[in-house]
Amino acid sequence: MADNIAKVAGVEISTDHYIDGRRVASPDRFSDLSPVDGSHLAEVSAGGQAEAGAAVTAARKAFPAWAALGPEGRLPILKRFADGIRARVDELAAVETLDNGSLLGGNVHRVVPRAAQNIEFFADWALKLEGHSIDSPEVVNHVRYDPAGVAVLVTPWNAPLMLTTWKVGPALAAGNTIVVKPPEWAPLTCSLMADIAHAAGIPAGVLNVVQGIGEAAGDALVKHPDIDRVSFTGSTDTARLIGQAAARSITPMSSELGGKSPFIVCADADLDAAAQTVAGQYMNAGQVCLAGTRILVEKSIEPVFLAKVRDAASHMVVGDPRDRDTRVGPLITQEHFDRVAGFVDRAKADGAEALWGGSRANFGALYFEPTMFTNVDPASEIAQREVFGPVLTWQTFEDDDEVIALANGTDYGLAGTLFSRSEARAMRIAGKVTAGTLWVNCFFVRDLAAPFGGARNSGIGREGGAWSFDFYSDIKNISVRKGSFA
Repeated sequence: MADNIAKVAGVEISTDHYIDGRRVASPDRFSDLSPVDGSHLAEVSAGGQAEAGAAVTAARKAFPAWAALGPEGRLPILKRFADGIRARVDELAAVETLDNGSLLGGNVHRVVPRAAQNIEFFADWALKLEGHSIDSPEVVNHVRYDPAGVAVLVTPWNAPLMLTTWKVGPALAAGNTIVVKPPEWAPLTCSLMADIAHAAGIPAGVLNVVQGIGEAAGDALVKHPDIDRVSFTGSTDTARLIGQAAARSITPMSSELGGKSPFIVCADADLDAAAQTVAGQYMNAGQVCLAGTRILVEKSIEPVFLAKVRDAASHMVVGDPRDRDTRVGPLITQEHFDRVAGFVDRAKADGAEALWGGSRANFGALYFEPTMFTNVDPASEIAQREVFGPVLTWQTFEDDDEVIALANGTDYGLAGTLFSRSEARAMRIAGKVTAGTLWVNCFFVRDLAAPFGGARNSGIGREGGAWSFDFYSDIKNISVRKGSFA
């Protein structure tokens, strides 16, 4: 291992790439700063063409042996990988909190354990894919899920470890080898993940991590001619660039992108539960693609429901994400803070009124107040574009047709949330809202077997359960004529 080590939250972390089973340094490096307090965490190796090429070459070389193990052979290795993550939950959670500003409690109790579950779940699911056949009158169709090859996985900064393993799990379980491009704004837990994979016995070249700036390392990876899959989670604008690169080599691409999701509250809803859930949309400082940022409230309940939401939002304490009472931590960087503040300033200039919030929180440089805008034109920027900060909008509706039109009135289609006590009404509205996921009387419940992804500008394809293996596999049908063998 190279000597480039950072110590963050008491944890030693290599700041170099992980390629072909060893640490590889780059002459160029970039600074990783904590959004919590602006402290310097590490100088990280910045990869480019050379590192991307080396990682893809290593993955290609390792592919035949890893694929040949089959699901049964890969299972115990991936189980050890998952166990290795579980054994270091506290360390991983502490590093992630300092690296991206997410709440420490959430990382310890939900996010990091889910990262381990991602690996284990898909390792088990791969066993279900063998022996699938379809009987036809003249033939028997034997369906095979063959490993696709080398997969490039480009992951986001708002939950780097969990969202990386959401891709790593099925990609490895399907028999592929992988190159991970972690987010430059929060790369450290992905580096620790490589160490855990190594200790679990994942062979050299099967899992590689190339760090760096998206325009250099990421661009070199997605444009590489010898890759077989690209999976990306991030912004719609970046997805367009990656899609153009993948198209040159006809490389299949899956993308989970941004959202501007509706949060619909009908007059017959449990208003207390709905109000608490609205306040929960400020979690992770609003840096959640699934957040229901457009609050759509039936007109007849507006005064009483607004009072309940105002009270719930008042308990969303802004502060250090390591503190138990904190509910809203920092935005990720100064660049992103300025972006969020710009949306807020332009909304005010366009005539929107801040019911609460609307400015920097009185805590630290990158902390923004939970904000709610009313008097919002449905066609305005604040109602149409993803802010990715603790900023919600408030609109009302008179009937189902109006709320469906409002819900579908953006270019996005990632998710939606709906509160109603009427099953018939809830299912009627939900069925007509364009979204990959629609939660009814709940929020952020994710079963790993269920499909997840977006419509319109919110993505291409689905992840989860069998849908992940549809993407990470080359699906082959061997059609055998009945009675043709002696």
